[in-house]
Amino acid sequence: MINIDNQQDFLESALLERAARITLEIESAPVDADMTIVLTDDKQLHELNLEYLGVDSPTDVLSFPASESDPETGTPYLGDILISIPRAAQQAQAAGHPLEAEVQLLVVHGTLHLLGHDHAEAEEKARMWNAQAEVMSRLGLSYVKIQEA
Repeated sequence: MINIDNQQDFLESALLERAARITLEIESAPVDADMTIVLTDDKQLHELNLEYLGVDSPTDVLSFPASESDPETGTPYLGDILISIPRAAQQAQAAGHPLEAEVQLLVVHGTLHLLGHDHAEAEEKARMWNAQAEVMSRLGLSYVKIQEA
């Protein structure tokens, strides 16, 4: 089950759930795994970025892997993804694509982090960006790419 804390009524939860499920499928992860996606603001992402990563600025997406299982069902809980909607809106506008597409990209990016991907090293980044591109292509959004600073 993918739990979406969607305080943004204009975004369809089904689009975000589909992005996460396709990512799980392509990565051969359990598609019945549980995870939470929280759509929030820059303030919350800034606070979490500072508290957990020591970075004193907001960011677009943070992932918190859990690697736990429900003790009764054995269903894996992958963790939480938090997305700043104001930051996503800025990035979407700068890139010239819809907010919905940007948020789907951030869901894919966050899900890949929950599955152990990283982009700190060049080789890891290449693997993650290839996986991301494959998912985005399956979503019909191959034109949407991570904007790097």
